Amino acid sequence: MQPFESFTGLAVPLDRANVDTDQIIPKQFLKAVVRGGLGKGLFFDWRFNPDGSPNPDFVLNRPRYASGSVLVARHNFGSGSSREHAVWALMDFGIKAVIAPSFADIFRNNSMKNGLLPIVLTPDQVEALLRAIAKYEGYHLQIDLEGQTVTDDFGWSANFEIEPFQRKCLLEGLDDIALTLVHEKDIARFEAGHPISYRP
Repeated sequence: MQPFESFTGLAVPLDRANVDTDQIIPKQFLKAVVRGGLGKGLFFDWRFNPDGSPNPDFVLNRPRYASGSVLVARHNFGSGSSREHAVWALMDFGIKAVIAPSFADIFRNNSMKNGLLPIVLTPDQVEALLRAIAKYEGYHLQIDLEGQTVTDDFGWSANFEIEPFQRKCLLEGLDDIALTLVHEKDIARFEAGHPISYRP
């Protein structure tokens, strides 16, 4: 996992509640066992018409949001199945953070373990962001994980909370494997003192 660095990104409004993981990445894309390339399936049923042509009404197909990296949505984002592919698809598409009033627990945990930042703000704060995005073309947000703040260029700011251990893991790029490898010397020492006897 790459360390999460503070960044400034174009905000994208996904003005929907209860966006579930089957909408984020439909089941036909779950055959992949690698993270790369899943961005093409992100919101597939919303981004494309039945004939395969881009749906011009979907927000991510609009030119003004083409380089967006901060998704702003309504409550209960990431509900549904536990598929980790949903997080992989968002990240492969270029999304670095998702802002919403609430997240499904499994999606939130999957995000933390993969380097995608789920930011919980109040419904009123999310509403203010959606209004600002609609008002200002090219509306950018500054995401500071170290300081746990979201700010814009017009003086608006909000604080969010990330559990200290999870914040440390994101900042240092520590997934479950990397956390284990931090103790590699201790593990090797233990294994050396406890040889395994193999019986034919």
